[in-house]
Amino acid sequence: MGGLRENKKQQTRTAIADAATALFLEHGFDQVTVAEVARRAGVSTNTVFNYFATKEDLFFDRQAEVEGHLAAVVRDRAPGSCPVEAVRDDLLAALRRNESMLGLHPGALRFWQVVHDSPALRAREREISEHAEGALTAALAEHPPGNAGTPRTADPAMPALMAGAVAGTHRAAVRELRRRIMSGEPPEHARDAVASTALQAFDLLCSGLHATSAAPATAEHAP
Repeated sequence: MGGLRENKKQQTRTAIADAATALFLEHGFDQVTVAEVARRAGVSTNTVFNYFATKEDLFFDRQAEVEGHLAAVVRDRAPGSCPVEAVRDDLLAALRRNESMLGLHPGALRFWQVVHDSPALRAREREISEHAEGALTAALAEHPPGNAGTPRTADPAMPALMAGAVAGTHRAAVRELRRRIMSGEPPEHARDAVASTALQAFDLLCSGLHATSAAPATAEHAP
């Protein structure tokens, strides 16, 4: 019985999200009300808010998955492997399979245009990125680099600094992909170009993380 109830809830949530997406893509985010979404989905406004706390959540309906993705990649990597390489390989694999969450699908251009046109959505997107970086920080603290040649550190700030570098590189790659697609570049060309550049960027992070002969920082190098 419980399984049937959960399936019904998921169906209702999906119907609401689908209705919202169709309206937002057709009219723009700021021009659509939650009441209009409810009417399109055949539910009450209160029901919409039972499933989605805010209007922005209707647009970014998979935000929890996005916020936890990089952290999950780091937690689930093979024992002793590099977290930077794990994130790099995950991104490259997503690009190869034209992952829809990266915007590699026919409706991506309109989706990103709606985000670009809405200050509220741009603010929520930044918030999602901050949450993703925070989750990655926690994952790196719990599962730090431990492969040969990578020095461990007891500095509590290191996971946050590493997460900033890794999440920032990932975010920049996705942003560059979006920029290219919105400028009219064919998605497959944009994908291949971003994959090549992202590979180089992540490998630079790896070379720094695993360096064993770098000279230690001294006071004279400090800003």
